[in-house]
Amino acid sequence: MRKILAITGPTASGKTSRAVALAEAFDGEIISADSRQVYRGMDLGTGKDLEEYGGTPYHLIDICPAGSKYNLYGFLRDARAAINDIESRGKQPIVCGGTGLWIEALLNGISLPEVPENSELREQLSNKSLEELTAKLASMKSLHNTTDVDTVKRAIRAIEIQTYYQQHPESAAQTIPQPLDATIICVDIDRESRRRRISARLDQRLEAGMVDEVRRLIDSGVNPDDLIYYGLEYKYLTLHVLGKLSYAEMHDQLEIAIHQFAKRQMTWFRGMERRGFKLHYLPWNMPEVDFINEVSAIFNSGCELFPIV
Repeated sequence: MRKILAITGPTASGKTSRAVALAEAFDGEIISADSRQVYRGMDLGTGKDLEEYGGTPYHLIDICPAGSKYNLYGFLRDARAAINDIESRGKQPIVCGGTGLWIEALLNGISLPEVPENSELREQLSNKSLEELTAKLASMKSLHNTTDVDTVKRAIRAIEIQTYYQQHPESAAQTIPQPLDATIICVDIDRESRRRRISARLDQRLEAGMVDEVRRLIDSGVNPDDLIYYGLEYKYLTLHVLGKLSYAEMHDQLEIAIHQFAKRQMTWFRGMERRGFKLHYLPWNMPEVDFINEVSAIFNSGCELFPIV
């Protein structure tokens, strides 16, 4: 297996354009590690910016219908299949995205068994508060991943998974990591520049029709609760479309939420370093040729030189 090249960083740091430049230089293909870009029809709200890819092949974008629930298990299965496919054609796999949990799990070599729904357990937990569910999950495992308990639905699913592992220890044993050889580049952007870019991008996407995108999804039959489940843009835009937030309230609350999300992303990346990953931080505004050369030097350090094409 080739060494994996992973490009990550907070939202609005310019990861996609960097990954595309590297794919062109390294004869690579991009595997998206964004938990919401998998959904079709959710374009402006997830910031797909597909025009940035040009002719660069990409994977794991627009692979699921809006309203469905794609998860870590599906990502690990599909990302590994994509890596094998890319390598079979002699190309360089480049993982790009800001969903830290997915990137960390993939590079850690974690393998998750598919956990079926447990309708009886879900019924037992249906009237529990988020605090009660969090406490129950904490009694079953260490809560390293806070996204497990940021909504009632996710907390119930996390308990469902942990219960399955307790009942099927042979499946839990499959989760022992087998780390991949990878170079991780984190696009580093200072706080003020990040905040400025987030705010400007939000306004641009609203002007481009992000509210109408949510209306179209609802009109096409997507349940508003499913859109709210996706969080961030789709949560606040849906509440606005349903008449529960004014436009100004939606804009201001969403802007704050995206800033908070970017901070959580950086917290996750720092946590990856504490958990043994080496992240190489490169400035977001570094000239493209310098960025490519620096990544090449890091990527090739201590191994046979990788030919830049």
